[in-house]
Amino acid sequence: MLTPILFFLLAFTTLSAIIWAGIQLFGNQEDPLSDRLDELQSHAMVSSARTQRRRRGGFLNTFLYLISLVPGGEDWLRGTEKELAQAGIRKKEALALYALGHILFMFAILAAMSYFQQDNPLTNRLGGLIAAAILGWLIPPQVLHRLVRRYRRRLQEALPDTVDLLGIVLGTGLALDQAMLRVSEEMEYIYPELAAEFYTVVMQVKAGQERSVAFQQLVRRTGVEDIKSLSAMIVQSERFGTSLSQALKVYADALRTRRRLRAEAAVAKAGIKMLFPIVLFILPVLFVITLVPGVISVLHDLRNGLGPR
Repeated sequence: MLTPILFFLLAFTTLSAIIWAGIQLFGNQEDPLSDRLDELQSHAMVSSARTQRRRRGGFLNTFLYLISLVPGGEDWLRGTEKELAQAGIRKKEALALYALGHILFMFAILAAMSYFQQDNPLTNRLGGLIAAAILGWLIPPQVLHRLVRRYRRRLQEALPDTVDLLGIVLGTGLALDQAMLRVSEEMEYIYPELAAEFYTVVMQVKAGQERSVAFQQLVRRTGVEDIKSLSAMIVQSERFGTSLSQALKVYADALRTRRRLRAEAAVAKAGIKMLFPIVLFILPVLFVITLVPGVISVLHDLRNGLGPR
């Protein structure tokens, strides 16, 4: 009687910890200026990053420090931090919360599998635990990859209208930083993701960073090819003194054409994607509906014809 109570108590505690980590991870948005300062500090050497985590103290920093001591742990932390940034999650404690939720999720699945297979043979329990460990380790990265793809898709959808508005604002005589700040304020409620990225670039430039480096870090954060082309255009226009507003209008038209082509490609792929559900689920039902009554009728007639007269 004590074992089920203990299991449900541990499961409730683990689930509560995962929910708390998720709320903290996807809660309020970040401060771009403080994020920029933290990003400058994060480019230090690996050994100094470990020492910095150890000196800061606290549960989350100590937890990251212990993970970094594991072989390959520091590389995993850096790759995860990069993916979190590309998903638009750039809080100071985002990496620690994600790592904590990842490990708690894996242990929760292991505990559930161990509880439900406690009466099975040892080999079955071992196979179930291995499968649960693999699922617990692979599911959170897949969720993060999906968040990255969704964030990039939102940036791509917002880019044509935002670039067009940026060209219009630049045509009024505002400087680039003021124009980007104005555009980010106007697009805050329509396209909040791209508005936050523009605002972050402006804050980085105001903090003393070179504009070319700020745009390079924008490309590194987002990983979107269209933003890379936009950043290169802005940097080259500033370097050579060409008209940026006219170039942005032409580039906005090109972005709209790309968006229309992506939509047409998605529509063209829809027929192929619908083929497998139709073959697997719809056609068998149609065969059953059309053929089974006829087969039943034929069997009934044969039974009556072969019976005693």
